[in-house]
Amino acid sequence: MEAGERMAGADKRKVTTPGGGKQMDKKGGPDWTSGLKRLYDNVVEEPIPDAFKDLLAKLDDGKQ
Repeated sequence: MEAGERMAGADKRKVTTPGGGKQMDKKGGPDWTSGLKRLYDNVVEEPIPDAFKDLLAKLDDGKQ
């Protein structure tokens, strides 16, 4: 079996509800997309750590 053939079969899994239909979120997309969006939004909203700000400032000072 070729590597491409194995990979092609790897995405055949489906998440379904007990009734046999696909699980969907409120907007009609797959259920996992709302969780992924919440995770992304939480990461974007996190403040930049002071140590990282200090590092960026040091890098900026070296360019001048």
